[in-house]
Amino acid sequence: MLSGRRLDLLDPSPLDVEIEDIAHGLARVARWNGQTHGAHIFSVAQHSLLTERLAQEAHPDLDARSRRCVLLHDAPEYVIGDMISPFKAVLGGDYKGVEARLLAAISLRFSLPTAWPAALVKIVKAADRASAFLEATRLAGFSEAEARRFFGRPVRLDDLEESDYLTPWEADIAKRRFLQRFEELET
Repeated sequence: MLSGRRLDLLDPSPLDVEIEDIAHGLARVARWNGQTHGAHIFSVAQHSLLTERLAQEAHPDLDARSRRCVLLHDAPEYVIGDMISPFKAVLGGDYKGVEARLLAAISLRFSLPTAWPAALVKIVKAADRASAFLEATRLAGFSEAEARRFFGRPVRLDDLEESDYLTPWEADIAKRRFLQRFEELET
């Protein structure tokens, strides 16, 4: 990692996890394998911010600690990249195991539960699907009907917010906004 940390993928230590490395990596990992409209990639960092915002919209009473979990739901991708779901399914258990160990180490590093409560997992998945719907229809060329079949009906934001979150940002902006939101949720 740019911080100088070395992360063992088979046995990741929370001591080797730094939020700067996560933000830097996620800001440079493309969602949708880069197959999106815009001058810049739509990064996993930006997706994570959108997902956390949608979870907040759907669950205004969600506490900051749970929202930090939502923000970090794809954090392992700073190391292993973002693979499309059908390919993850083909890879199966080995990939999911590496991803789960990384998420547990990341969670432990930031004083979050290593096993997230089922209710929180449900909230994360719903917000992640809502984010995927918006990304699919605004950035990746899906029709609303096609996206609805894959992702269901999304939570909506107002037009100005949707425009901000769904206009791909430069990597440095995505990194800065991710770090800023992480810090806001720590206080």
